Amino acid sequence: MSDARDDPDTFWIEPEFRAVMPLDGFRVSKSLAKTIRQDRFVVTADTAFAQVIATCAESQADRRDTWINPDIEEAFCRLHQQGRAHSIECWSEGRLVGGLYGLALGRAFFGESMFSRETDASKVALAWLVARLRLGGFELLDCQFMTDHLASLGAIEMTQSAYLKLIAAALTNAVQAPSGLASSTAAGAASGGDWSSLDGALAAGPSSEDFFSTGASSPGKRILQALIHTS
Repeated sequence: MSDARDDPDTFWIEPEFRAVMPLDGFRVSKSLAKTIRQDRFVVTADTAFAQVIATCAESQADRRDTWINPDIEEAFCRLHQQGRAHSIECWSEGRLVGGLYGLALGRAFFGESMFSRETDASKVALAWLVARLRLGGFELLDCQFMTDHLASLGAIEMTQSAYLKLIAAALTNAVQAPSGLASSTAAGAASGGDWSSLDGALAAGPSSEDFFSTGASSPGKRILQALIHTS
């Protein structure tokens, strides 16, 4: 992180407590479910990574400064080019109105930042991310620091020692994560999570690997089923 957008220094933080989103515990309110079901936003992945991180780095009325300096932005753009960093984008009438980005390692995804320019846009982006991670066999979604926003969606806080056990399991795949935190859906690639599984499933149709129930015709309805489906 950096202290400010124009601060040339970058430093590492090891917080005493970490926020983690259980992939089987993402909370979908009635209003959010309606927004997802109606496909209010067109949702894509990895189509505008540079634009997403640049927007996350912009100052806002409620946040005059940002921890994303040019060095961090450049580093993550390089990681994206290497296929390690990814983004989710929400579009409305051709405008980027919400999104998030993060880093995928093994079966862990480290969420870095998100933004919203329309109501529920960032929530929809996070919902699509959780569905993608579940289908791809990921085990851990690291949200870094707890906020009221994340807590309302089901994120939990844990000690650093507990977090390190989870991250070791997700990176080595040697230990199963505790109940309630591991993905209970289709397995991803043996060496790590499969980021692209959702794309194939959506293209294949509702019967793909029984992940989507029959009768779900729109992308939003399929995502919603993915979020409420448990094994």
